[in-house]
Amino acid sequence: MSRLLVIVAIAACYFMFAIMLNSVGTVILQSINSFGVSKPDASTLEGFKDLSIAFVSFFIASFIPRMGYKIALLIGLLLAAGACLLTPVLGDFIAIKVLFACIGISFALVKVSVYSLVGQLTHDTRSHSSLLNTIEGIFMLGVLSGYWIFSAYIDPDAPTSLEWLNVYYPLAAGLFITACIVLFSPIQKTPVVSQPNGLTQEFVEMLKLAYKPLVLVFVLSVFLYVLIEQGIGTWLPTFNSEVLHLPVDVSVQITSIFAAMIAIGRLMAGQILKFVNWYLFLNICIAMMAVLMLLSLPLADDIDATAVTGIFNAPIAAYLLPIAGLMMAPIYPIINSVMLSSLEKAKHAQMTGLIVVFSALGGTTGSIITGLVFDTFGGKNAFYLSLLPMALLAFTLFFFRKSTNKLSSSTIQNEQ
Repeated sequence: MSRLLVIVAIAACYFMFAIMLNSVGTVILQSINSFGVSKPDASTLEGFKDLSIAFVSFFIASFIPRMGYKIALLIGLLLAAGACLLTPVLGDFIAIKVLFACIGISFALVKVSVYSLVGQLTHDTRSHSSLLNTIEGIFMLGVLSGYWIFSAYIDPDAPTSLEWLNVYYPLAAGLFITACIVLFSPIQKTPVVSQPNGLTQEFVEMLKLAYKPLVLVFVLSVFLYVLIEQGIGTWLPTFNSEVLHLPVDVSVQITSIFAAMIAIGRLMAGQILKFVNWYLFLNICIAMMAVLMLLSLPLADDIDATAVTGIFNAPIAAYLLPIAGLMMAPIYPIINSVMLSSLEKAKHAQMTGLIVVFSALGGTTGSIITGLVFDTFGGKNAFYLSLLPMALLAFTLFFFRKSTNKLSSSTIQNEQ
């Protein structure tokens, strides 16, 4: 029973932060409508979120076991809840920036704690993988729920209204309830063996790891992938609203298809990879993603969306673009798995730090570049631009496979 309570607590944390983290695309659209900010300014919200995650994960993660995972979870939940309560009261774009910075800081505390607790709650690789996949599955449920929760507070007849900010009151309530679950769950503090200069040494080891050619190619691949995903996912609600001319609430709701496709794609990939080589599979995914973009974007011309009242009578272009999530979904977990499998376990922590940092940089860069192009050249050209990092990703994956194959051959020879 005590184990179940801990699982419920960490799953609830992940569900709540999934809603808030992935609301950035919706909030960018509403910030443009309600506060009158430009697209480049709105795109900085991704940076406030991602860079705060990277900073806390990189510099503070080693302190979390010392303070205790329960305390770290409670700090994260209460910080995010406080920011949610203040946002509708202040009601300006600066408050939104502070909110996403707080969400990023909080999620870094939560993610490190949750991943560590999963290790405590499981006794072998199979049970660890099973529980972690369950937690990540609940995260995707939160992502899907978030689009519908936010759309319920958006008035399509008054796009400049600030009433949508009231969504943060129930979110704050959900965070407080989750904090109560965490408070009363039997999360034990793990004894930590103190290591002098542990944080400095960990930082140096991470920098040393980044100098390896294999790792450089890998982090560039991670950067490019997240740039593509966040560039499309973050700006999809705005694309639906301004290019396809869908009602604001429908623009947000239909973006939930993108999250659903990512979830389905990752579940399907696990089965497909039993029969297909990972490198061939990822190249097929990139090629299909590019083809889908080339087919769907021309359909966005001259759409009459005046009769659209919900997601079930939206134009076909509104469905095709989110389906790109099905093809891009397997790329990130597969390259992470291949990279980690190529390293000894002692270096997994440093590599995870690099993954978090370059994922954050890629997400922020993708959102800002897409926002700038969207504002200057229009939404269609902004999405056409994603074809360039797709081509670059296929290029880096070639060298990534070559490097991992060389490493594997070297390992076999050493064993012999």
